[in-house]
Amino acid sequence: MEEKYSLQSKDDFKSAVSEQCNHLQAVFASRYKKFDEFFKELLENAEKSLNDMFVKTYGHLYMQNSELFKDLFEELKRYYVAGNVNLEEMLNDFWARLLERMFRLVNSQYHFTDDYLECVSKYTEQLKPFGDVPRKLKLQVTRAFVAARTFAQGLAVARDVVSKVSVVNPTAQCTHALLKMIYCSHCQGLVTVKPCYNYCSNIMRGCLANQGDLDFEWNNFIDAMLMVAERLEGPFNIESVMDPIDVKISDAIMNMQENSVQVSQKVFQGCGPPKPLPAGRISRSISESAFSARFRPFHPEERPTTAAGTSLDRLVTDVKEKLKQAKKFWSSLPSNVCNDERMAAGNGNEDDCWNGKGKSRYLFAVTGNGLANQGNNPEVQVDTSKPDILILRQIMALRVMTSKMKNAYNGNDVDFFDISDESSGEGSGSGCEYQQCPSEFEYNATDHSGKSVSDKASSAGVPAGARPYLLTVFCILSLVMQGEWR
Repeated sequence: MEEKYSLQSKDDFKSAVSEQCNHLQAVFASRYKKFDEFFKELLENAEKSLNDMFVKTYGHLYMQNSELFKDLFEELKRYYVAGNVNLEEMLNDFWARLLERMFRLVNSQYHFTDDYLECVSKYTEQLKPFGDVPRKLKLQVTRAFVAARTFAQGLAVARDVVSKVSVVNPTAQCTHALLKMIYCSHCQGLVTVKPCYNYCSNIMRGCLANQGDLDFEWNNFIDAMLMVAERLEGPFNIESVMDPIDVKISDAIMNMQENSVQVSQKVFQGCGPPKPLPAGRISRSISESAFSARFRPFHPEERPTTAAGTSLDRLVTDVKEKLKQAKKFWSSLPSNVCNDERMAAGNGNEDDCWNGKGKSRYLFAVTGNGLANQGNNPEVQVDTSKPDILILRQIMALRVMTSKMKNAYNGNDVDFFDISDESSGEGSGSGCEYQQCPSEFEYNATDHSGKSVSDKASSAGVPAGARPYLLTVFCILSLVMQGEWR
């Protein structure tokens, strides 16, 4: 009978904890799915809008060069999904390629070799043939995509952390305390008497000691998510960047067309005079009307809601509310479990409850949360010298994601391990150099890049003398994380 009740008490405990965690996990899972659908559909809609407008406006000229624009959107999608794209270099390459194509079109009476066109592309920054559009768009796209991807990534991390931590395996000492709390009263005929609330609280804080240690990093992570959410609502709003991207690119094309004579003259001076085509092969000049149409940009109040049937503002507002509710979740978990009437008597029923020995008031004080506070727990013996390795991994995952959030808040795309605020690389560029970033977006919560320590040190600009210290730090991290890598 004791064995039966022991197993039942473990099941009751697991069920109570899972019930609390499953709701939170479902919240993050559903919001991640909604954000992911929204961002992907937003890109699809932007590409379709550009294609439709450019076909209507530029006709055959656009159709001949449409792969250039298709490549742009493919790279943007690849960045969102995998992250291994240098957005700045990719956008620079797009404008250089567009300049080559347009330069050939506006000077169709000349023959240009590949080497000559390569020389032309080098003048993109100097001549600014597209006006200020490339600079502004690069800044807007980079910040918006970094913030959007990192925010969705954060929702996935939160989902995975809750999923892993919600699977509890009580120790023998915890199981014994649970048995005593839930079923030992039956031996005295007190079948309907519930455990005292404070008695339950001490047992739950002992059994969930390691989960309590998540709270500090979890709260930092939630605060960082809320900071990025503010950016998504304001200057880093990916919807306000992608909706009018066709208009902005069209404006750049118009600008090039209007300044084509001056641009061509300066290029001819720098790259040398081009060779004229033979008289019979001179292409017809591109008429001014081919580039004359402009598109009406969207105003904020006209923002469409076609992407996933919603807007970014509505999605962010909803998630911010859920994030605020999720703060202090782990420190509140023991109390929330005991608030379940199936687990303990109410707080106002202090004299009519089971205190572990009889039907009377529970006299011991309630211990604090976390492993370090369990040395004096009167109900559960907890080995405070052995933290749970799974919890340590999730703490590290939250710490890494918080660092990424802080950098995304500042518009920086940084993918590297950061173990303290002092060593954070805010403003230092990308630690993965866009080559060794995770290949899957929906990644494990303890995800890491595959770069070697020396590569990391080099890309972050770390002096050679400091690398042995970094090597030691990363070796320690490797030991902690090796179970996850397997």
